[in-house]
Amino acid sequence: MEKLRLYLSSAPDLRFERAVLARAVAEIPTSLGWLIRQTPNEAREPDLSAVRRADAFILLLGRDIQAPVGLEWNTAQRAGARVWAFYNTATRQTQAAQAFISEVERFTRWQKFSTAAELRYKVLRALVEHLIARREAYALDTAEVERLRSWREQLKPTPVDDLRAHTHANAVIFTTERYEPSSGVLIQPPPAEDAHP
Repeated sequence: MEKLRLYLSSAPDLRFERAVLARAVAEIPTSLGWLIRQTPNEAREPDLSAVRRADAFILLLGRDIQAPVGLEWNTAQRAGARVWAFYNTATRQTQAAQAFISEVERFTRWQKFSTAAELRYKVLRALVEHLIARREAYALDTAEVERLRSWREQLKPTPVDDLRAHTHANAVIFTTERYEPSSGVLIQPPPAEDAHP
């Protein structure tokens, strides 16, 4: 496997958080590419074949549950995708959202977040742990696994106000270690904090 297929599922109220995550995965120090799919806007049908093929499925819940998020989650669950579920504690959930939380809890443990920075931190840690656990499937060598472990230990919640993503829709992210891109937009990770004198 030379890329990780990631699906980000959420209602429109968490569009910003979803975009932050789509942008943040490019910061993970791996030679893998990323194929990122997201819940479409209200005018389009969800890509359920992309959900079924996803290696990792991230479910985000804000104030309310809206179609097609429930369908996407159910499809991922049936397909056996690795599912992470997060809900926003900074907002009060509707009764429908509370019922959905209870339903999902029967299969997957929810994690809580109150800010986009906290969500970004938790998701990046989860994805790195997933890569390390499946290092053979992703053909990660020892040096890359150690680099991932070190990066995970140094990771901390970072304000995301200045990280407004350019990834508002589906995306493919390649790395120069495994791919020779001929076109696209180069996204640079933010400079490390210890890089300043």
